[in-house]
Amino acid sequence: MSAVAGRLQRGLALAAALLLTACARLPDMEPMKGSLEAPAKPSVMGAHGKLGDRAAAAQLPRRLGLSKVDATRLVALEEAVTGKPLIAGNKVTLLFDGPTIISAMMAAVAAARDSINLETYLFDQDELGIRFADLLIAKQKEGVQVSIIYDCVGTLGTPESFFTRMQEAGIRLLPFHPVSPLHNFGRWRINNRDHRKILVVDGKVAFTGGVNITAAYARGSLFRAKDKNPVAVGWRETHLQIEGPAVAALQWMFLDNWASQKESILPERDYFPPLATAGDKVVRVLASEPKGAPEIFKAYYLAVTGARTSIHITAAYFVPDRQTLKSLTTAARRGVDVKIILPSVTDGPLVFRASRSYYDRMLKAGIRVYELKKAVLHAKTAVIDGTWSTVGSTNMDTRSFLHNKEVNVVVLGEEFGRELERAFQDDLADSTEISLEWWRRRAFAQRVKERLARLLAYWL
Repeated sequence: MSAVAGRLQRGLALAAALLLTACARLPDMEPMKGSLEAPAKPSVMGAHGKLGDRAAAAQLPRRLGLSKVDATRLVALEEAVTGKPLIAGNKVTLLFDGPTIISAMMAAVAAARDSINLETYLFDQDELGIRFADLLIAKQKEGVQVSIIYDCVGTLGTPESFFTRMQEAGIRLLPFHPVSPLHNFGRWRINNRDHRKILVVDGKVAFTGGVNITAAYARGSLFRAKDKNPVAVGWRETHLQIEGPAVAALQWMFLDNWASQKESILPERDYFPPLATAGDKVVRVLASEPKGAPEIFKAYYLAVTGARTSIHITAAYFVPDRQTLKSLTTAARRGVDVKIILPSVTDGPLVFRASRSYYDRMLKAGIRVYELKKAVLHAKTAVIDGTWSTVGSTNMDTRSFLHNKEVNVVVLGEEFGRELERAFQDDLADSTEISLEWWRRRAFAQRVKERLARLLAYWL
């Protein structure tokens, strides 16, 4: 089945949820923020457990730079609303675009000796998907236990025989929330999807970000490319490779998700080997859960409302809820440099039109909006004040914040912030800025399509 047909089927399945799911809401952050009691000293975990007050206090100033007083309060508030501690001692590598990301993931898989845990939204039967599956099957035959969680809406276009071949090789498979209402009768939740992208190898190295297993990532985008006019352009993507104590948090997230589906028990393996300090990065691993605490939404809100100098966001799908939009426009009006890179080419035309319906308000408030040229933008990143950075699977919309299982990693520090900031500036060079004057000259028919798409903003 073609990718277009697969997306159509996924769209129809989610459309059915409009009639079947009650309207849950994101928490009202303004009164919550005012009543928070942040810990005086944020918790910091290391390779050997929780760091003492002195060791923790030594970590933060080095990571938070000149604004450490306000930033320390921010990370304390973030801990209060998410319940997740900081984790020190990690090596965090930024990976850009499909060829680099997939190569790094496959190299880690090829080196596996004990277990491979993969959680993905898309796993297509195409050239790349077959190559990845073949490698996983080969590792399973070597005695490495491979376990895969795949979303049933995301893989609607993938033939069942593709997964059967892996299962027959001994790979453990968990389809997340099957589309049929007869499966798990009474607990059918088609609107709640697993949109995470997690790969954990031997419990020692982890990958997360926006990359799925599909041929869209066989080619690179224009990002840092010498040839700005290639014949074929891949998707623009950002991913993380993590080594150190934070790997255990991503491993736990995978295992907890597996257990939550109550389908089967995983074979015993050394899923949590001792993890030594691997680098100097301090991170926070955040999850969003349907009907759970929207940790990622809360962390974004606190970071944006606390921004002092800059908010630079790259968003593949941008359909902001009321609070997120207000926090961004308010930041711009108080003088914060707010720039957002959005797609001009997309695989989701309805989301694309709904996103554009917010341009007028954002531009009027002083937010600078850019659209990436030629490549399909799929990266989901932000760097705020140069010290608070995040990369993950989460789109800036209610679907990701409220309805889906998502994962984001927050990385503190000026060094990582500068690296992500350089990537943002490189993407700006491949983007076109949208001016308010030009935007208001768009065709009436385009405005109508945008307003109609906006009516579905909650569900997109």
